[in-house]
Amino acid sequence: MINDFFDWCVYVLEVIGNVTGMGYELANIVIFVFIQPLLILIFFYLWKKEKKKKRKMNL
Repeated sequence: MINDFFDWCVYVLEVIGNVTGMGYELANIVIFVFIQPLLILIFFYLWKKEKKKKRKMNL
């Protein structure tokens, strides 16, 4: 089951690489080195912002 999921993920990366013309390796780097960390930072910022807003509302 894990191998099937891994194979599906590799297939998706290959399709993304082919559709965009980047290739599998570059698509992998773009997604996991740039996009994923950027999304983590964005969501962390939004979480802190909401936490601060909620704290102000409780005062």
